[in-house]
Amino acid sequence: MNLPNILAFMRILLAPLLFFLLINDFENIHPSWVNYFACVVFGIAALTDFFDGYIARTWNQTTKLGAIIDPLADKMLVLAAFLGLLLTQKADPWIIYIILVREFFITGFRVVMVSEKFDVSASFAGKIKTTFQMIAIIFLIMQWPFANTLLFIALILTLYSAFEYVLAYINHSKKV
Repeated sequence: MNLPNILAFMRILLAPLLFFLLINDFENIHPSWVNYFACVVFGIAALTDFFDGYIARTWNQTTKLGAIIDPLADKMLVLAAFLGLLLTQKADPWIIYIILVREFFITGFRVVMVSEKFDVSASFAGKIKTTFQMIAIIFLIMQWPFANTLLFIALILTLYSAFEYVLAYINHSKKV
């Protein structure tokens, strides 16, 4: 087990903790402190997403296990955050629904692409999408201004990156 895979597993473990913090009322703790703690947990998990990929590429530690658990850990974290925000009514349900449908669709689509030996590395648009989703999640957890605007931008980028995957697959299929 290498460091990038350990970081991905940490993200998997932090996802349910984040969800727990977002959906539970703590009687003796002011909600803003719970939000701060949830934001710290999410921030640490988001940093593991950056560092596991960076370390895997720069230290040549990419593995088949990592290729499976990294996107799974990402989806678990995003799912925990968005479902928690949805259940606490801190985010627009339609935007959350569309983003989560896209995430599941593209995850399944990537499985098909891999089975056809197609490169499914995250595109630049996908990385920007993830960054905006994570920033929007932090703003939504903290209930800061412009949170919904950031969420809407994340939605647009999410749909664009899905379109990019589908278009790349169609173009690849025409060549084969």
